[in-house]
Amino acid sequence: MKNLQNLNHLLTEFYDKMASWEQSVVKETGYSLAQTHTIEVLGNHGPLRMKALAQKLAITTGTLTVQVDKLVQAQLIERCAHPDDRRSIVVVLTEAGQVIHRQHNQLHLDLVADLSRNIDPEHLQVLQSCLAKMNQEF
Repeated sequence: MKNLQNLNHLLTEFYDKMASWEQSVVKETGYSLAQTHTIEVLGNHGPLRMKALAQKLAITTGTLTVQVDKLVQAQLIERCAHPDDRRSIVVVLTEAGQVIHRQHNQLHLDLVADLSRNIDPEHLQVLQSCLAKMNQEF
């Protein structure tokens, strides 16, 4: 039980620090955290239907519609007809959206490099394995 309490404390502390870092980084861009996360998911997964994108973001399609409208106005994403189902709409990053994604992704890579610089490769491998298993539980 003590191990679970310690793990809970460490994960919560890490989440809080990561969320604070993310908020400070996003604040400098002029885009909201929700908009940045939408760009991030599209950059990582490619064009998605609205329902699939909403699921990946863990938000409703109604909430997503508001985000998409703002990002379309900012010319960072566009709505397109699905290539296999013309009745369906997919959202895709524009060139400007891809630039934002690459910049934000690089910030994440730089952070991970900084955080892991004093961890030996074997421990990093174990950490990756553990996080992958934990992510599968969601």
